[in-house]
Amino acid sequence: MFHSIFDTHCHYLDDAFMEDRAEVLKKLPSMGVSLATLAGTNLDDSIAGVNLAAQYPWLYTSVGIHPEFAGSEPADYLERLASLAKNPKVRAIGEIGLDYHYPGYDKIEQYRLFQQQLELAKDLGLPVMIHARDCTQDYLDILKYYQPKGVVHCFSSSAETAQEVLKLGMYIGFTGVLTFKNAKKALRALEVVPMDKLVLETDCPYMAPVPFRGKRCDSSMIAYTAQAAAMIKGIDTQTMLSQTKENGMRLYAIDRISGIER
Repeated sequence: MFHSIFDTHCHYLDDAFMEDRAEVLKKLPSMGVSLATLAGTNLDDSIAGVNLAAQYPWLYTSVGIHPEFAGSEPADYLERLASLAKNPKVRAIGEIGLDYHYPGYDKIEQYRLFQQQLELAKDLGLPVMIHARDCTQDYLDILKYYQPKGVVHCFSSSAETAQEVLKLGMYIGFTGVLTFKNAKKALRALEVVPMDKLVLETDCPYMAPVPFRGKRCDSSMIAYTAQAAAMIKGIDTQTMLSQTKENGMRLYAIDRISGIER
């Protein structure tokens, strides 16, 4: 069995886990999962993430407002996020960013929300989890201006875009997409990412890797993503898992005595 799995971006508060959340989380350490970081998507979700992370020594969280909620956040959301971020289990502001995939999202509101949260992260000295979909040049321009530390999660853009992100000193996160038949672009991007800037994630319950594609994902499935990444990098799967765990701990400033050492 593989060990040292660090799922750097997951959504265990999703309704997909409503019936068996506690059962799933209880068994993950026995399946090789050492650490995981929840991704906040709105204020309620962020509050719930802090409460859930408090129940498991290996579970951490972020707090933030996803771009799909731009324009609906409460007026005092920045103060409330800052208050939540005082909790030692909060390791990032996120997930934040831009999403132009679906029509109807207000780009001006997304810009405002993204920039305000980048400023908050800078003030608090926290890294950011970046969500970027169909908005390559706009999100890169904003990152170049604010120069945050953090990670672009669920990366599926080009190798050229990956190189621009890396120039900013940021990490790049890959999901089970690496195992998909149509993953050529993501695999080419992976080729240019140095081993010390690479992290793995599930984005669960979404993005389950092959052979689980279409099913509910959980953190233990990262082993399949790691296997695909290891083939590209010419190393074995366990080395990939161990290295990306170290990277994730450095990204989120988690010390070695935290979580579960397996």
